[in-house]
Amino acid sequence: MHASLARLAALPDDTRVYCAHEYTEANLRFALAVEPQNAALHERIERVARVRAAGLPSVPSTLGEEKATNPFLRCGIPAVIASAQAHGAVDASPVNVFSAIRGWRNTF
Repeated sequence: MHASLARLAALPDDTRVYCAHEYTEANLRFALAVEPQNAALHERIERVARVRAAGLPSVPSTLGEEKATNPFLRCGIPAVIASAQAHGAVDASPVNVFSAIRGWRNTF
């Protein structure tokens, strides 16, 4: 899964992402738990809340937005690494960071 997302992350930032579900708000709550100081994440949470309050979908997004706010695409960021290590990552390798936050997300 990490390798697949890494391939997607290599696409241009303006690539539109259609996730085919409306879990954005729940996913953003988790992302905030992983990386509470991420300013781009706070901005996205506010924007998505406004869109959803208006009854509109939060998708699609762009790959650039996902890379700025989605912890599964941020496994090399120090704050994400620290959160992953606090939740069982044995080291800072991207695969172990991804695995730890995936396990955490499963029980979040």
